[in-house]
Amino acid sequence: MNITLLLWILAGIAVFILLFLWNRYNAFVSGRNKVKTDFADIDVQLRRRASLIENLVAIVREYAKHEKGTFTDVTKARTALEQPHGPKESAAADNILTQALKSLFAVSEDYPDLLASKNYQDLRVDIKETENLIAGYREEYNQTVLNYNTMVQTFPNLLVTNLFGFREEELFEADKEAQTEVKLATS
Repeated sequence: MNITLLLWILAGIAVFILLFLWNRYNAFVSGRNKVKTDFADIDVQLRRRASLIENLVAIVREYAKHEKGTFTDVTKARTALEQPHGPKESAAADNILTQALKSLFAVSEDYPDLLASKNYQDLRVDIKETENLIAGYREEYNQTVLNYNTMVQTFPNLLVTNLFGFREEELFEADKEAQTEVKLATS
């Protein structure tokens, strides 16, 4: 009878361990998928912003034909942002595009007719809205990554992450100074 009881106890422990592993594995998969989905939201807005900036460049180019350096910088930055990559690379490309956008807005200040243009004003509003969306999505993404990374790093989850190869995710860290400068330029 003692052996039967011992076997039932061992079977219960094995079932508990399997249920724990199953539960934690599914939680990690859900967390990782949420991180990817939140990053996709940021990526969509970064691409939208790049497209709006391309339209802005076209309008500014009509007024400021001699500002080729600024247009080249914006084009290079936009191209870098459209390449598929992770959060760290996206943040770096976004920072470059933000600096180029700041330069573009500075150039546009020299052309009063451009500033009065309805298309220009509409694009500035769209870019400002997109900047706000990016900031919101970035905050949501970083909170999701923080929650996921905390789950990955804590015990007993740490045992499961090592067993199944779950790794920490990167935060999306934008250059704070560049973001402030663009917000001021789009105001």
